Amino acid sequence: MTIPGVGAVTAVSYAAAIEDPANFKTSRAVGAWLGLTTRRYQSGEVDYDGHISRRGDNYLRGLLYEAATVILTRTHASNQSGLKDWGLRLRERLGFKRAAVAVARKLAVIMHTMLKTGEAFNTSAGVTA
Repeated sequence: MTIPGVGAVTAVSYAAAIEDPANFKTSRAVGAWLGLTTRRYQSGEVDYDGHISRRGDNYLRGLLYEAATVILTRTHASNQSGLKDWGLRLRERLGFKRAAVAVARKLAVIMHTMLKTGEAFNTSAGVTA
C-alpha cells in the first residue's frame, strides 16, 4: 500500500492472487500471467500486435488498471514517481488507455518485486521501459 494509487483492496487482492512470489521465475512473468501483455496473431503475411491477452484474474486486472488510472490522473507532485513520469510520457505517444494498461503491467511487476523482497515503494527510483 506504499504505492500511490494502490489501496487496501488492491494490495490484499494482489497478495491473495499471487500467493507465493516464488511461483514466478521473473517478475516480468506476472504481467503476462494477468493478461496485461499484448496479444499477437501471426498467419502467413498477417501480423497483428494489438489488444491485451486478457488471461488470468479479471478482477485483479481491473484493480490494477484502476490503480494505474489513479497514478496517472490523481496523484500530486509530492507523490510523483518515476512510474507516473513514464506513464505520462507514454500517454503522449499512445493515448491514455494504452498508457494506463502499460502502467498497470509495470505496477504488477513492481508489486511482485516488493512482495518478494519485502521492501517499500521507492518514489525516487527511476522507471525504465
